[in-house]
Amino acid sequence: MLKIDNLTVKIGDRKILDRFELEINDGEIHAIMGPNGTGKSTLSKIIMGSKEYNVVSGTITFNGEDITDLSVDERSRKGIFLSMQNPISVEGVTNREFLRTALNARSKEPISLFDFIKKTETNLNELGIKNDVLTQNINDGSSGGERKKNEVLQIKVLEPSFIILDEIDSGLDVDSLKVVCKNINKYKEDNPKTSILIITHYSRLLDYIKPDFVHKMMDGHIVETGDSSLAYIIDKTGYGDNNA
Repeated sequence: MLKIDNLTVKIGDRKILDRFELEINDGEIHAIMGPNGTGKSTLSKIIMGSKEYNVVSGTITFNGEDITDLSVDERSRKGIFLSMQNPISVEGVTNREFLRTALNARSKEPISLFDFIKKTETNLNELGIKNDVLTQNINDGSSGGERKKNEVLQIKVLEPSFIILDEIDSGLDVDSLKVVCKNINKYKEDNPKTSILIITHYSRLLDYIKPDFVHKMMDGHIVETGDSSLAYIIDKTGYGDNNA
């Protein structure tokens, strides 16, 4: 599915990722944990194709294809989705317009209005979102929890094969977290080959979405890998002397 090989990334003169290595196979769930400033969110943006960073060396391969130099929209059409830590609001673009345009951009044939409405209404109901959200501008006046639910709605409608969840638990109360995770788990159950990369500070999220592998990230690279129990060790002991 996704392979990152010897990736070194800078922003200005500052090195963010240092010879970073990671391989995620079809259907696997990986979690990355680490202190602030170690490059976790940067990693998610680089996988998605952000141009604010300079890739000094290394490659990102997706389904056997080198995507290191592809644009964000090209990566999206190949099935990569980033659920952002702080989803932005977009004036003048409704959720319906965005979802239908994005869905058509990824499809061989345009989706009919009837099929689009049926698809979105089902997913809205499962997320506990009112139908009128479709006519609202993207995240306009929405709370943090509503914005995260909207991200999951996009996942369920666009059906990506590789999902990056960048601190999707931030800003969520317990009830909203349960709804969000229930829907992600259901999507994974219905699409077993989908791979997920979770970026989080806390093991709480991993109580709801169980990872196959947990990686501890420090100073721009992975320093330790284990099963889900590693998350609870980190939660209890912290990240060590370099913790920030």
